[in-house]
Amino acid sequence: MWKAMNLASSPKGTNPAMAAFPRSLSSMAASVGGLALFLVIASLLLVSYPIGSTIRGYFYGIDSSRQADLLLLEGNQSSTDLHHDSNLDVVDEDSSLGLDFKGPISLGGVNNNSVNVIDSQSEFNLQESTTGTRKEGKINPKGGSVTLSVKEIDADKGSEENSSDAASADSKSGAKSDKSAVPSNASKTGSDDSGCDLYQGSWFYDSLGPLYTNNTCPVLTQMQNCQGNGRPDKEYENWRWKPSQCDLPRFDAKKFLELMRGKTIAFIGDSVARNQMESMLCLLWQGNLFLQLIASIEVFIEVILASMGHAFPRVEAPKNRGNKKMQRYLFRSTSTMVVRIWSSWLVHQTSESIDFAPKGVVKLHLDAPDEHFMEFIPNFDVIVLSSGHWFAKQSVYVLNNEIVGGQLWWPDRSRPKKINNVEAFGISVETILTSIATHPNFTGLTILRTYSPDHYEGGAWNTGGSCTGKEKPLAPGELVENGFTEIMHKKQITGFDRAINKASNKSRLKLMDITESFGYRHDGHPGPYRSLDPNKLTKRGTGGKPPPQDCLHWCMPGPVDTWNELVLEIIRRDFEANQDPSI
Repeated sequence: MWKAMNLASSPKGTNPAMAAFPRSLSSMAASVGGLALFLVIASLLLVSYPIGSTIRGYFYGIDSSRQADLLLLEGNQSSTDLHHDSNLDVVDEDSSLGLDFKGPISLGGVNNNSVNVIDSQSEFNLQESTTGTRKEGKINPKGGSVTLSVKEIDADKGSEENSSDAASADSKSGAKSDKSAVPSNASKTGSDDSGCDLYQGSWFYDSLGPLYTNNTCPVLTQMQNCQGNGRPDKEYENWRWKPSQCDLPRFDAKKFLELMRGKTIAFIGDSVARNQMESMLCLLWQGNLFLQLIASIEVFIEVILASMGHAFPRVEAPKNRGNKKMQRYLFRSTSTMVVRIWSSWLVHQTSESIDFAPKGVVKLHLDAPDEHFMEFIPNFDVIVLSSGHWFAKQSVYVLNNEIVGGQLWWPDRSRPKKINNVEAFGISVETILTSIATHPNFTGLTILRTYSPDHYEGGAWNTGGSCTGKEKPLAPGELVENGFTEIMHKKQITGFDRAINKASNKSRLKLMDITESFGYRHDGHPGPYRSLDPNKLTKRGTGGKPPPQDCLHWCMPGPVDTWNELVLEIIRRDFEANQDPSI
């Protein structure tokens, strides 16, 4: 009776529970819609208003104002007015470069007399874009590509006339070695396992743009924050590298973290190493607005999958575990550590007096590795090395405890120098790679990133060199070979060749040869957009003098992100080639 009455009271005899169901569904839809609207608004606010340094410090343990390795150059200062610290070295502007060159190669821009002011964490190398053979290539405007062929370096090109017999033998060997002499644990191109050369290809315009913005990465050094510093153009962010015979995938943070699960990658070297490490963190940390929305949806999906016993890595904010010896960021979902260690030259250095070199001048023991990071390498699974630009800085070269040369220092002209700074660089590369490849407790992967070209056109950084107004990669016929870059690259290859023939442990050496392809990217540097100073100079002054600018480091986001796409591909190939088939 009660049941009949209850049904009768319902419209058209409908069950009350069923009548309530549409209202519950409507409430759920409204909640989901409200959440989506919140995510959209929050993401827009995140992009529009970057996280302040105070908030960064609270949540991430980062205070950008106290980054030990940040060189702050005010835009309205002269290029030699740097913040001094205990490691700052100012070289007399009348000092000789101390080179044995008599050819077109110069470290001092249009003049060989230069002021070399470099602090311990950032450098502006002194070198000239010398006139030489133009590269072959082709470029199309937006939507097109810049194509080039990576060729073997001419052994005689840019070589010094008065070099030693050993140096002459090196130059005649060329940039490439006989692969038959290369051990199985070494690779010149990182492509031996796939048949595709990653470094012969072209730049193409990608309308999708970068994977992060200058506002979504809290660890971006202000000097490389080109958009935040007022750079008006953005197309330099969209050009991506395409190998001729295969594809180079966009950086996949999930894939990287999964490959590096329980592992550590260390970026070791100069401020260009810092540039690359920060790019890696930005790529892993946060994506752009669209990717943030996708990530929010993925979080919801992953919560459901986790309840079913599945777990997947996703882009996340790392935990800052750094100390005075190294920067360390831990991605806890996969226990992946990203490390950066500063090492100017990668070899042992001291300021103590040696023979006729007085105390205070930096002495480089070219036959001994930098002990400050060698003690840590057994803990690393992947090492990425960066060096070269500090060989333009004042230093004394020591081999077997004997002074054999010097850069911007040689007091006794009656004493003949046995090596110059270019040869010293080649020896240092051989030393550090050999030390790693023969270390009894290192079994990981070492990636040598080749010399990063600068683009100071018309002079050096302090003699009128400029990269202002460059908005896209160089076109065919525009790329002029830089003699100093060419020979530095060649000596680096020679050092690599010698090291891989001495390798004795189970580690692997890979060469990431970016020098020629990045010679086309004169558009990727900060130029005059190096600081937030609203009064900084960005235009040429009276007499056509360019403003102070940085044409060595790379904007972020920008071309430097390609380096980490290459690193990911090298790691993937290496790990797949060396994985245990029984697993």
